[in-house]
Amino acid sequence: MRNFLILFFLLLTLPLAKAEEVYGSELEGFKYPWPELRFHFTSQRQSVQMAYLDLKPEKPNGRTAVLLHGKNFCSATWEGTMRFLQQQGYRVIAPDQIGFCKSSRPSAYQYSFHQLAHNTKALLDSLGINKVTVIGHSTGGMLATRFALLFADRVEQLVMVNPIGLEDWKAEGVPALSVDEWYARERNVTATMIRNYERSTYYVNEWRPEYETWVQMLAGMYRGPGGLTVAWHSALLYDMIFTQPVLYEFPNLRVPTLLLIGEKDNTAIGKDLAAPEVKSRLGNYPVLARRTAAAIPGASLRLFPELGHAPQMQDPERFHRVLIEGLNHRSP
Repeated sequence: MRNFLILFFLLLTLPLAKAEEVYGSELEGFKYPWPELRFHFTSQRQSVQMAYLDLKPEKPNGRTAVLLHGKNFCSATWEGTMRFLQQQGYRVIAPDQIGFCKSSRPSAYQYSFHQLAHNTKALLDSLGINKVTVIGHSTGGMLATRFALLFADRVEQLVMVNPIGLEDWKAEGVPALSVDEWYARERNVTATMIRNYERSTYYVNEWRPEYETWVQMLAGMYRGPGGLTVAWHSALLYDMIFTQPVLYEFPNLRVPTLLLIGEKDNTAIGKDLAAPEVKSRLGNYPVLARRTAAAIPGASLRLFPELGHAPQMQDPERFHRVLIEGLNHRSP
């Protein structure tokens, strides 16, 4: 009885474990910092909707920034940068791309960076926005590059924040997976896997409580009733990222370009599948950053030596200071 009472007391004094969040396949149940708007349109013979955030400044500077999220991110993960740019006078548009977050995951869709760029242009057209500053992070950097290549006349400035795709992983020796193989991997995704990956890659083995929100945002969709749908579209998107490199076209960019790079980043899609000798040379961002800046005509490069894949989240104050300096001093 004495042991039982001791155990009972200990259980009472332990903090209650928070129930794991469960979200829908379009992130139903997860609250964004502002009400999301919806752009309804037809794409590939299907009616789809693109969720987006639209912040208008109190004192407009006449410029619009379009923020493009990465593979494991959503428009809401840009919250700090959106608030900052709004305060600087920018109108800020942040969409969830088709296949991501609160936007449609169509039953059948051919994903390509061309398609996502055209979808983004259609959203801007619907809002009557012509000229934009495009800011892309991670996979969003690949999309921002494609957008700038397709619609150079619409782009005042291109900003890439730790973009991926700065090397061709398949050409470097990473085994190419089928969509079915990507799907098998995605079906096993857990919060622990997401957290461990983000801790080591995004935040250089640092962790703060606010990062957990974004872990649960992703994990909650995989845990939800539409988890298999989320896993399938994630597989399709990984195939897009792996098979559609943009680095070969960097020399064709003809817009003012700013690269903001955390040098502790080591992102490389499929790196865990590669042979040791291949793995060791992938995701070398100090080298990739400088090589990319040299390939893009007139590009400016700003480095964060101690930061990882998400400098805008790891050290937002410093990141925003460097960002606005680059935006205010863009080349003509």
